[in-house]
Amino acid sequence: MKLRVLGAFGGEGLGHRPTAFLINDRTLIDAGTVSSALTVPEQLSIEHALISHSHLDHVAGLVYLSETLGFCETGAAVTVTGIDPVVSTLRWSVFNNILWPDFSKIPHADVPVVKYRALVEDVEQRVADLWVTPVQVNHTVPTTGFIIHDGSSGLIYSGDTGPTETRLPEPAGPARGDRQAPHARPDQPRARQAPAGPPRPDLPREAPVPRGDRRRARAHRQRPPQHSGAGPHVRGVTGR
Repeated sequence: MKLRVLGAFGGEGLGHRPTAFLINDRTLIDAGTVSSALTVPEQLSIEHALISHSHLDHVAGLVYLSETLGFCETGAAVTVTGIDPVVSTLRWSVFNNILWPDFSKIPHADVPVVKYRALVEDVEQRVADLWVTPVQVNHTVPTTGFIIHDGSSGLIYSGDTGPTETRLPEPAGPARGDRQAPHARPDQPRARQAPAGPPRPDLPREAPVPRGDRRRARAHRQRPPQHSGAGPHVRGVTGR
């Protein structure tokens, strides 16, 4: 697994970019920074954006990425992926023809630049060449971390969170390097099943709608633009 840090701060300033990571040149983990860290050809290679939550320091780069994809290559597209509340917020509050053009209808509704996919919490699902499990964490808006692996190496991404009842799984077994995310082989059956429930017609999905809002953190931690400790935590990209 190839991991590239595009930004790791909770704000923006000289030498400080908002949070974004790029896996295998194709999949973003959050998108606070995209165009200022990547060349146009590198941006055109992006196919998926895993979004932990809807705050601007984690999504601002999506708007400029959509413009690059729309104007620089016919047929280029990015699928915005996350739990239903996050995806819906981006769809109706960002790409809404008010704050930013609705690139889900540009250039045409049947060939859009921006697509949407809702994931189910606590269920492992395939995204590009990765297996992804969203895990709910506490923040001031609906937020998840992600457990991500490709069958041989992986990572745990916390997203933005304060004290939370959710405990991300500890790495199991021996590992090279600092930490190893627990994972199953792609050819093994998934251990968790999606909960039952009616599907939402407006968002494509492979599993039912996740549970609704849960208890949020009581206070939002303010982060100055150049605070070196700001931003989420990525734990361990290692191989077996």
